[in-house]
Amino acid sequence: MVKQSIFGRIATLAKANINAMLDKAEDPQKMLDQMVRDYTNNISEAEAAVAQTIGNLRMIQDDYNEDIDAAKSWGQKALAASQKADEFRTQGDTASADKFDNLAKVAIERQMDAERQAKAAEPTIASQSEIVEKLKTGLEQMKGKRQELVSKRDELVARAKSAHAQSAVHDAVKSIDIMDPSSEVNRFEEKVRREEARVRGQNELAASSLDAQFESLEDLGEKTEVEARLAALKGGRSGNQAITSGQASDEMELDYSEGASTETPTAR
Repeated sequence: MVKQSIFGRIATLAKANINAMLDKAEDPQKMLDQMVRDYTNNISEAEAAVAQTIGNLRMIQDDYNEDIDAAKSWGQKALAASQKADEFRTQGDTASADKFDNLAKVAIERQMDAERQAKAAEPTIASQSEIVEKLKTGLEQMKGKRQELVSKRDELVARAKSAHAQSAVHDAVKSIDIMDPSSEVNRFEEKVRREEARVRGQNELAASSLDAQFESLEDLGEKTEVEARLAALKGGRSGNQAITSGQASDEMELDYSEGASTETPTAR
C-alpha cells in the first residue's frame, strides 16, 4: 500500500503541467521556489522509498537464488546417493543399497521443497521488479521536472532582473533629459540665466551712474566759473576791467559789421 502511494505521488508530480500552474500563480517566482522545494523534498522521500523497495526486491531475489542453489545441491546429493545404492545392490548388499536409496529420496524431497519455494517467489520477484522499474522511471521524471522548474525559475529571475535594470536605465535617462522641465540640468540652466541677467542689470546700473557723475562734473565747472565772475564783480577794479573788456569787444564786432573794406580804426 505504501509502495503504491509513493508510486502514485511520483506519477502525479512527474505529469504536472508546470506552465499551466504558473499561469494561475499570482507570483510565479515564489511559486517556482516553493515547487522546487516541494519537488526536492518529495524526490528525497521517493529516493528513500525506492531504495527500500529495491532492497526488499534484492532480498527476495537472494532468497530465490538460494532456493535455486539448494535445489541444485539436493539434486546432486540425491544422484550421488542413488548411484551409491546401485553399487551396493550390484555387490549384493541390499541393506546398504536400501539405506542410500532412502537418502536419495530425502535429498529429492528437499530438492522439490527448494524448487517449490523458488517457484513461489518468481511472481513476487516479477511484480516487484516491475514496480521498481516504474519507480525508477518516475523518480527520473521527477528529477527532470525539478530541473525544468529550476531552469524556469532561473529564467524568470533573470528576466525580472533585466526588466528592473531596463526600468532603472529608463528612469535615469529620463532624469537627465535636458528637455524635461523637472530635470536638474534645466533648473541649473535657469539659475545661470537669472545670474547672467542680474549681472547685466548691474552693468547697466553702473553705466548710468557713471554718466550721472560726468554730468555732475560739468555742472560743477559751470558753477565754478559763475562764482569766479561773481567774485570779480565784487572786486571792483577787476570788475570794471571785465566790463571795459566787454565794451571793446562789442565795438570791434560793430566795426566789422558795418564794413570790412575800411581801414583799420584808429586807436582812441
